[in-house]
Amino acid sequence: MTNIGYFLPMAKHRIFILAYQGCQLLDVTGPAAVFGAANEAHGQPFYDLRIVSPDGGAVTTNSGVTLQSRRIGGQPDTLLVAGGSLGLKAAMERDDLRRWLNAVAPKARRYGSVCTGAFVLAAAGLLDGRRVATHWASCERLAKKFPNLEVDADSLYVVDGKIWTSAGVTTGIDMALALVEADLGAHMANLIARHFVLYARRPGYQSQFSPLLQAQTEAEAPFAKLIDWMQENLDQPLDVPALAARAGMTERSFYRKFTEATGKTPAHFVEGLRLDAARALLTKGLPIKTIAGKVGLNSPARLGQAFERRFGMAPSLFREMHRAA
Repeated sequence: MTNIGYFLPMAKHRIFILAYQGCQLLDVTGPAAVFGAANEAHGQPFYDLRIVSPDGGAVTTNSGVTLQSRRIGGQPDTLLVAGGSLGLKAAMERDDLRRWLNAVAPKARRYGSVCTGAFVLAAAGLLDGRRVATHWASCERLAKKFPNLEVDADSLYVVDGKIWTSAGVTTGIDMALALVEADLGAHMANLIARHFVLYARRPGYQSQFSPLLQAQTEAEAPFAKLIDWMQENLDQPLDVPALAARAGMTERSFYRKFTEATGKTPAHFVEGLRLDAARALLTKGLPIKTIAGKVGLNSPARLGQAFERRFGMAPSLFREMHRAA
């Protein structure tokens, strides 16, 4: 039996991660590892981390790994509900769990979910009228079942007031790092990310699927290599004549087939690649003029217009809000 939990009686901030039979293992252990690492890096217990479940005791996850849990009770400062598939419906239907969630969530400093854990909170009426995230494959189902929610099908995680919800599986780690940053600062969160050998800390606004990954998944084979090349050559002319020539097609045929394969016109797709690249470069503090040139938008004015149209703010404001620590 694998026991996951850090029972620290002197900790200041109590975090409950709600597990249940059939829940997703990484939805529990990913955030738990982040909070445990924060305690170690902090030098003294800051988080009192508890894995809780409706019945307490052994909880068998979807992967067959068993976690030891405490029975629900007490008041958390932060409450996170794990996602799952095998036991999700049963968790949503438990009256005792709904009553407990409704008793503790409003009093918590913040509460939320990882992956499909949003269904459990929504079933308890705790996400009404809120913008939330869940796994991309469950977004449509969540929106249909709970039409009073605003389901963000794009973001890795969403913060709406005191409610924090993340998309699928590993995004729980990204959200947990953001929670640590809110509590202990960006330096601590970055230190933990480096300790975990993460390629990068992903901000919540980042899409669950980059345009590149999504296109590579959906596009026909002739366009996969072209899209790779586009990603590496954003500062080059990427209009239909240039791309059609590189693909060895007529312009008309290329436009039709590329749009069918990716679901976007070439111009719309290229702009998406350029703006996502610009967004990443803005967090590094580069001058806007330099970024405009690197991503092929040529001038700060053109970058600004496209950026505001897509993200609803000026590049300069985004840079200040998301400058890398």
